[in-house]
Amino acid sequence: MVNKVILVGNVGKDPEVRHLESNVAVAKFPLATSETYRNKDGERITQTEWHNIVLWRGLAKVAEDYVKKGQALYIEGKIRSRKYEDKEGNTRYITEIVADNMQMLGRKGDSGEASTPSTPADTGKTSDSVEDLEAGGPDDDLPF
Repeated sequence: MVNKVILVGNVGKDPEVRHLESNVAVAKFPLATSETYRNKDGERITQTEWHNIVLWRGLAKVAEDYVKKGQALYIEGKIRSRKYEDKEGNTRYITEIVADNMQMLGRKGDSGEASTPSTPADTGKTSDSVEDLEAGGPDDDLPF
């Protein structure tokens, strides 16, 4: 079974970063993805979906230092749903994308990104850039 999400979108607000016990960082922010199509009357319709992104440890530190509202990001992760109680004691449900890979998109110099790292910090993973993936990087054994 597979639980894999790939999103390319724009950050809705600056990440909120908390440091838990033993200094584990967690960052949360909304990411907007948009799809544009024409309806039966020929009108252009843009539909925007909002995704709750959660980053842990090294990725959270990268987000804290470099990610800003409006920035374009490539996110890979898993869908997680959980329930919690709000301040009034009501049970609430939330769906989040727990990211294990993040790439900052755009040209150097956009939004002050000139010194932005291109790989996640402290995750033990390496990742291909979006350009590598589009050009058929090392995982180019897909049947389509």
